[in-house]
Amino acid sequence: MPNRLDRATSPYLLQHRDNPVHWQEWGEAAFAEARERNVPVLLSVGYAACHWCHVMAHESFEDEAVAAALNARFVPVKVDREERPDIDAVYMSAVTATTGHGGWPMTVFLTPEGEPFFCGTYFPRDHFLRVLAALDEAWRTREDEVRASGSHIATSLAEALQPPTPYAVEPAALSSAVGLLARQFDHVAGGFGGAPKFPPSMVLEFLLRHHARTGDRDALAMASRTLEAMARSGLYDQLAGGFARYAVDAGWVVPHFEKMLYDNALLLRAYTTWWKVTRDPLAERIVRETADFVVRDLGTETGGFASSLDADAAGVEGLTYAWTPEELREVLGDDDGPVAADLLGVTTEGTFEHGASTLQLPSEPGDRDWFDDVRARLLAARAGRPQPGRDDKVVTSWNGLAIAALAGAGAALERPDWVAAAARCAAHVLDVHVVDGELRRASRVGTVGTARAVADDHGNLADGLLVLHQVSGERRWLDAARQVLDAASDFAADDGGFHDTASDAEPLYLRPRSAADNAEPAGQSALAGALVTLGAVTGDAAALAAGATSTAAGMGLAVREPRFGGWSLAVAESLVSGPLQVAVVGSGREADALEVVARRSPSPGLVVVRGEPDAPGVPLLADRPLVGGRAAAYVCRGMVCELPTTDPEQLAAQLGAVAGEGLGGVVG
Repeated sequence: MPNRLDRATSPYLLQHRDNPVHWQEWGEAAFAEARERNVPVLLSVGYAACHWCHVMAHESFEDEAVAAALNARFVPVKVDREERPDIDAVYMSAVTATTGHGGWPMTVFLTPEGEPFFCGTYFPRDHFLRVLAALDEAWRTREDEVRASGSHIATSLAEALQPPTPYAVEPAALSSAVGLLARQFDHVAGGFGGAPKFPPSMVLEFLLRHHARTGDRDALAMASRTLEAMARSGLYDQLAGGFARYAVDAGWVVPHFEKMLYDNALLLRAYTTWWKVTRDPLAERIVRETADFVVRDLGTETGGFASSLDADAAGVEGLTYAWTPEELREVLGDDDGPVAADLLGVTTEGTFEHGASTLQLPSEPGDRDWFDDVRARLLAARAGRPQPGRDDKVVTSWNGLAIAALAGAGAALERPDWVAAAARCAAHVLDVHVVDGELRRASRVGTVGTARAVADDHGNLADGLLVLHQVSGERRWLDAARQVLDAASDFAADDGGFHDTASDAEPLYLRPRSAADNAEPAGQSALAGALVTLGAVTGDAAALAAGATSTAAGMGLAVREPRFGGWSLAVAESLVSGPLQVAVVGSGREADALEVVARRSPSPGLVVVRGEPDAPGVPLLADRPLVGGRAAAYVCRGMVCELPTTDPEQLAAQLGAVAGEGLGGVVG
């Protein structure tokens, strides 16, 4: 049958609709065809911004000889990992277990029952043809052995991938995690480990929250060094704002140029927290530029946010972003060009490829007005270059992260336009992604896909809605968050944590459950954080207890490998420190002053709501009257309340106190 991707909603799948390969989407029809023909399934998984996915597509999937071999002896199935993270997770576990490494494009050969028997990633064309021939011969002559191999892999992984034992959430464990991170910290360039180096956004959030609770200087030093290093490096777009996915070197000089929504949302949140802790002007600048980048370059007409910008432009990685000294001179002139080259680290030898350099900003320019003019001229010239493609798929989970980040940053820096963008996004996701009461994973151009939402979709969306409720005081966002979290009960595991898929989801050879916070929060930690916030915002003891139990379920990994448990640790800090509730009642300048103090506090576990006393449907405002006719702030820590205050300085003192043990100091 011909290629069947023309009706896909995923931009990644649509990139392959004209391939001579007879691709089809994941589904029962593909496996029924494999059973009827008695041939293996080729599962190819990638995403739109993946450089090597594009390379393999051009080398192999556009090639007639490769297509002929695939079409004759296999059922080719193409999956967008961003649209179906459940499929990606279970088969990536097979790839890493059998090859020792993973990555994309992911290339896995399956039995007609979906069990993996041969795994890999990128294959050059000639090598891929040899693999196809060998696997075809093995299936035709030794089918029983191949099936047995697939069954063995599936059974072994099911036994090996058991969740870690829950671990109590307590202050000593969090201090120990800081100590383990210190051993892996790069004191020269910031970050953790070597190349390739990824922005550790959730770990940084944990370190900043830990410092805010304890005053730990080492935690703050690691976070500050890393955040400054990334902001001044080639990882950060020094002209337009926004961060690339990762750096290929340990010094953050050369990025892999794709820009992901989830990275920028999580980093926006981390830089906002850094600013709250330090009031560093660099932190404020990065917050403003990154938020503007997300709204400007990733915003869609529907109100949601696009998934990514490609690493490539016109088939060349980094073409849009790299510069030579001569190119700077052409744009800026003989006077400004060399000065800008020196300031931005553009050398004659080049720091990237073909004598070109990425732009870095190791130190602040002496004349900020001059530099802003230089940036504007360079950005205008860059706009005339080939531009990276944009994956305009709207993913529920990542839009939830963006809602939280934009609403939080907008409240802290008094940017109502960012809050409005977050509200537009939330309205779009709730209007389009909820179908017959069921949350879906993604949409494109207002058309929702068929894939059901997974655990992190529920957790991150609920968290974003709860932040938006706090910032706006609107009941509708709180009600929506409750509904999203109520539906997440279908994901519950026996130990109080969460599976990645619902109990009635399409069965795969494994039911995925990740405890690790990698590029984004795991479903389990995302739901834990949202439940903790829901409990704090509403006083719902059951939600708070469920969040605490789920956090403990993820702590077994986090305390051993804190680099891969950043969000679990950040949520744990909120539990140990709080809940810390602030209700600001009243209107006018006095209420504004109190709200600003509360919004800018870095205290972990803090929730803030402002509105009129006894506003309907807003629990934190119930029974909170004005004080002597004046606006007032009510502070409650661990469900124990202090006397209300009308004085912003007194409120700052209340919030600046060390949070202490909260919840008796031990949860789980």
